[in-house]
Amino acid sequence: MENLKAYIESGVLELYVLGDLSPEEALQVEEMAAQHPEVKAEIAAIEQAIEQYAMQNAVEPSADVETRLLEKLGLSEVEPEKTVKPTPPVAQEASVIPFDESAGKVRILRYALVACVALLIISTAALFITYSKLNDAHDQIASLNLDKQKFAGVVSKLEFENQGLSNMAAMADSQEWATINMTGQPFSPASKMKVYWNKKDKSVLVNYVAMDLPKTDQQHEYQLWAMVNGKPVSLGVFGKNDSTSNEALVKMQAIQEAQAFAVTIEPMGGSINPTMDKLTVMGGV
Repeated sequence: MENLKAYIESGVLELYVLGDLSPEEALQVEEMAAQHPEVKAEIAAIEQAIEQYAMQNAVEPSADVETRLLEKLGLSEVEPEKTVKPTPPVAQEASVIPFDESAGKVRILRYALVACVALLIISTAALFITYSKLNDAHDQIASLNLDKQKFAGVVSKLEFENQGLSNMAAMADSQEWATINMTGQPFSPASKMKVYWNKKDKSVLVNYVAMDLPKTDQQHEYQLWAMVNGKPVSLGVFGKNDSTSNEALVKMQAIQEAQAFAVTIEPMGGSINPTMDKLTVMGGV
C-alpha cells in the first residue's frame, strides 16, 4: 500500500491526464489503473478537477488576441451585417433567414483557447510538483546510500578488529609467540605499539588494532627495525591505515634473533639506516 500511495502521489497520473507521457509510460499507467481501483479513481478525480478548473478560470480573450488567433487559423471575424435590399415576397412561400456559422466557430474557438491556457497552467504546475518530488527522492536516495556506506564501514572495522582479537587470543595461549610491548620515545612519548615474534619459525607480526602512532604525510611511512647485536636490521615498511591490508595482524620480514624492536618514520619505500631523530616506539624482547 505504501508503494501504491507513493505512485499515486508521484505526479505521473497528472502527466498522464495531460498527455505528457510517452506511449510506453502511458501504457504502464493504464495497466496500473486496470489492476488497482485506487489508481483508476485518482485518474477520474484528476480529470474532473482539470475540467472544473478550466470552467471556473475561463478568461474572455481580448479583441486583439481573438483577431490574431483567427488570422493564424485562416478564419476571419464575423463581418458586420450588410444592408440587403428587400426582395418582393414570393407568393405562398415563407421568407428564409440565412444562418451565419462564423459566430458559432468563434465561440468554439474562444472556449478552446481558454481550455488551452488552463491546461498549460496545470501542466506547468504538475511538472513543477513532479520535479520537486524527484529532487526530494534523489536527496533521500543519496542520504540512504551515505548511511549504507557508513554502516558498511562500521561493520568492516568491527570485523577487522574482531579477527585481530581472535588471532591475538590464540597467540596468547601459545608458548611459541613472544609479545613485545613498544613504548613511545622522545619524538612521540604518547605512542605505543605491539609486535609478536614467533620463537619457532622466527616470523614477525605487527598488531594494527593496538597501534597508536603519530600520523604521517603522503611522503613518509613507518619502518620496523630489529636490533641484532646492537645493529638495526630492517623488517619492512608499513602504514598505519594500510588500505592493502585486510588483516588486523600484518606479517613483516622474519628475523632469526633480536634483542629489541623499534619503529621510525622514513621516506616512502624505507631507508637503509634508521632516522634516529624520528624514533617513534621501541621495546625489548
